[in-house]
Amino acid sequence: MEITVKTAQQLRLTEEEFSLIKQKLGRTPNFTELCAFSAMWSEHCSYKNSIKWLKTLPRSGGRMLVAAGEENAGLMDLGNGFGVVFKIESHNHPSALEPFQGAATGVGGIQRDIFTMGARPIASLNSLRFGNLQDKKTQHLLRGVVHGIGHYGNCFGVPTVAGEVYFEECYHTNPLVNAMSVGILKSNQMISATAKGKGNPVFFVGSATGKDGIGGASFASAEITHESVQELPAVQVGDPFQEKKLLEACLELLNTDAIVGMQDMGAAGIICSTAEMSAKGNVGMRIDLEKVPTRQSDMKAWELLLSESQERMLIVVEKGKEQQVLNIFDKWDLSASNIGEVTDDGLLSFYMHGNLEAQIPAYELVLGGGAPQYAREYKEPAYFQKINSFNLNSIDDITDVKTVAEQLIQLPNIASKRWIYTQYDSMVGTANTSTNAPSDAAIILAKETNKSLAVTVDCNSRYVFANPYIGAMIAVAEAARNIVCSGGEPIGVTNCLNFGNPYDPEVYYQFVKAVTGMGDACKKFNTPVTGGNVSFYNQHPAGAVYPTPTIGMVGVLDNFNDRMTLNFKAAEEIIILIGTQKNDIASSEYLHKLKGVEYSPAPAFDLEEEYQVQQFIASLIKEKLISSAHDISEGGLIVTLLEKCFYHNLGFNINATHSIRNDSFWVGEAQSRVVVSLPKNKEQQLLSLAAKTKINCTVLGTVTSGEIQVNNEDWGNIRTWKNKYDTAIENIINTK
Repeated sequence: MEITVKTAQQLRLTEEEFSLIKQKLGRTPNFTELCAFSAMWSEHCSYKNSIKWLKTLPRSGGRMLVAAGEENAGLMDLGNGFGVVFKIESHNHPSALEPFQGAATGVGGIQRDIFTMGARPIASLNSLRFGNLQDKKTQHLLRGVVHGIGHYGNCFGVPTVAGEVYFEECYHTNPLVNAMSVGILKSNQMISATAKGKGNPVFFVGSATGKDGIGGASFASAEITHESVQELPAVQVGDPFQEKKLLEACLELLNTDAIVGMQDMGAAGIICSTAEMSAKGNVGMRIDLEKVPTRQSDMKAWELLLSESQERMLIVVEKGKEQQVLNIFDKWDLSASNIGEVTDDGLLSFYMHGNLEAQIPAYELVLGGGAPQYAREYKEPAYFQKINSFNLNSIDDITDVKTVAEQLIQLPNIASKRWIYTQYDSMVGTANTSTNAPSDAAIILAKETNKSLAVTVDCNSRYVFANPYIGAMIAVAEAARNIVCSGGEPIGVTNCLNFGNPYDPEVYYQFVKAVTGMGDACKKFNTPVTGGNVSFYNQHPAGAVYPTPTIGMVGVLDNFNDRMTLNFKAAEEIIILIGTQKNDIASSEYLHKLKGVEYSPAPAFDLEEEYQVQQFIASLIKEKLISSAHDISEGGLIVTLLEKCFYHNLGFNINATHSIRNDSFWVGEAQSRVVVSLPKNKEQQLLSLAAKTKINCTVLGTVTSGEIQVNNEDWGNIRTWKNKYDTAIENIINTK
């Protein structure tokens, strides 16, 4: 067939990119080669519209053992000869069309990124966004996504330990499904995704290749439309039991000296893994495509190259040691096929039954190599005018705090996510300590290391919508705050940057400012960005989704006894607010959901103040002065107090005087605040330490055995409140 500009455009390449391809090859590509460029130069694989800004993030220092982006996931030093591997990625578009398989294969893909480096996954997390929960479509997507995450994770045998779920109108068409995995390895046993050694055989291992997932990378680099359902074959199909066997076989390879490099076949399948491994090692490969195991007959070369069938790996083996690899995969009843060899010419040469189907320099395909890089125009969004015109005095203050509190704890963004998390196995592997002792971050035993991990995912996208720079800083700060309040030391970040169409200057403004804010906050907390994922083209009919730069953060507890939980421990303990109360309800759940205000600034936030509060909380935990700590986030102070009650069915008696508005005091979401509880005999020691470090503290009241009193008003027993909080989401789902 004749290859023209129109052919390239049908494959989502621009006219300029088609010209660049011809220039790099010195000829017009054939169809198979053009398909390879289409996949590898897609936004999903090349980050062509984001890489220039991603390079501004702090990408080295701290405990990092490999540079950001060098491997399939980030690797940081835990000490004692061990490292922690972690990464977060999106599977938004597949989940919008086929929520069960979209979410399931998102979980499977992120696990492979972990164990392909030689690490055993020990924890999964997720960050989810959906439309209005009252809507039938939203409920369909929610059920499918939760079922998919639970099915794959439960069968694969890695606990889901933490996550977040938000419901906003803008995600109605395009939900966000971000999956994170964390694993542990011996630092000197990391497997690199690098090919080297001329003549070394290239093995294809795992599941056979089918036509599911073909074009998935390009599909993920376009907007969801009414016609997107026609691209349903781009959604992959997963098999968690096959992946479990693949995990064990790959980790068993660590005990041999046969393996040179390994990479999972994720986005763009064989073309991606061969290109990236070759480019990284400055080598090429000769691949005989007819040797690739297939589930369907007569697959064409381009289909084999672009298929995103799941549970597959590409392994470069030391020549002469092939039998060791074959024996291991035979033991685990998995396919292992020698499909080619490493060459020294830098070319990817794909043959089918002896016929050369495609020949492309590996370097020209990959991110950081010949893939194009763009810096798009950006401008301040027009809606900022509405945000800047917000006037707090135009909002009537709260007179009935109890009624507002009852409404808040039943909002889907605040209410218990029990209906969701009970579908996940959180205890498999017996390393999760948070199920029976809740904390702001999940605490995981890294058993071999004699240390523990604190892990969290965080982003309030409405804050980012209000102010992309400040909102992204808050996302980092809240992740660090959750880890500190749990007794951990934050060490590193992985991010999943979910935005709309990058060709929209207002969307690109959100992206640029969010990346800048994220970078500034990560520098302050000494949490370098180890890698992650960019997901553009997340749109709904009226425009882009809220900008959602999800932060996955990992922290370390050198001593498990330093962990801190969020719940009240005993009646008569003192309740103290750490941090400064501010006259601010901007972007709060109260203002947005109960008062119907769509446009208001980001909550009050100062990076230095945040850092100082976190340092103070860390010192309180280290000195064993407090018995609980829980940060103030969605819903403000009153929701934080109630959440501290629920685990042990304790209550509180608050007699609080203040000089700010009632709504700001009780339901405002100004940052850098934490509520702690402690025995009466330690109160003065804490207050003295606060005075010395110039941290504001407010004594709020005491813990009770179950009754709630607020400024001498009887609010009843905590069990009534807990029932409303626990059942709010399932009541909506079961009655709609």
